[in-house]
Amino acid sequence: MRPLTVRRGLAAALDGAPDLVLLDIMLPGIDGEQVCRSIRERSVVPVIMLTARDTDLDKVTMLGAGADDYVVKPFSPPELVARARALLRRVSGALSDPAAGVSTGALVVDASTREVRVDGAPVELTAKEFDLLAAMAAEPGVVFTRGQLLQRVWGFSDFVEERGVDVHIRHLREKLGDDAVAPRFLETVRGVGYRIRRDAP
Repeated sequence: MRPLTVRRGLAAALDGAPDLVLLDIMLPGIDGEQVCRSIRERSVVPVIMLTARDTDLDKVTMLGAGADDYVVKPFSPPELVARARALLRRVSGALSDPAAGVSTGALVVDASTREVRVDGAPVELTAKEFDLLAAMAAEPGVVFTRGQLLQRVWGFSDFVEERGVDVHIRHLREKLGDDAVAPRFLETVRGVGYRIRRDAP
């Protein structure tokens, strides 16, 4: 793919309202991670990154850039299709039941519109961040293990590492203005997992 094509692809991802973006991390003249960050600055479109890098640091970096998921090369087409379908299913309606809307004090999670507000102000989340927050917010006070969150949000815990959950939790805290030491909303239960506070202020 030539640099011009890369620019056109980025423009299409930002302005063409795609359902999902498959992004290779190895692009000519620009790193796919940088492209992912550019997409994430303006869009919440689901992004799956394709990569030959499979170290823990590489995976954390991709998630940190805003990718919702990643597939390590070489990969089987059925795995890629399964990941894409699971991601689209969650974005399009797995958590879109209006009854699943949750208000926990200053935190409001509206699953019907996929909107989040903190103290009345809108918070922009990626598709995966929203799904993760909505899964926990639907049952405030309940502790979810990383494995349970992987199964609920990603749909196939065998393909995704638990460390990816921690990365998304960190991003959620940053966007919600939460504090890991004295959290308003998102608590870490040491040695177990995470939960949304039932008594959130």
